Amino acid sequence: MNFYVYIIITKRKSRFITYVGYTINIKRRLLAHNSSKGAKFTRGNKWFVIYKKSYSSKVIAMKEEYKLKKNYNLRSRIKKKYLKNESINTITL
Repeated sequence: MNFYVYIIITKRKSRFITYVGYTINIKRRLLAHNSSKGAKFTRGNKWFVIYKKSYSSKVIAMKEEYKLKKNYNLRSRIKKKYLKNESINTITL
């Protein structure tokens, strides 16, 4: 079974904000975020996946999610890369 770490983005009050999470099914998780059934922070907005990476272990995925949540420089670079070319729905590093 694969576990995914992902970054989603939305526009809120003329700024773009991101959210980092992990899941086993990205499509279902994005649907939950967009239907206000995901994390409380993501409710009420239209989200788009801009980054995803697969891991074979839940423990490793959770560790990588934590690192990505704390690494604002990397998140900012991923966000800038996405905003530079908004026609791409997913960017994988």
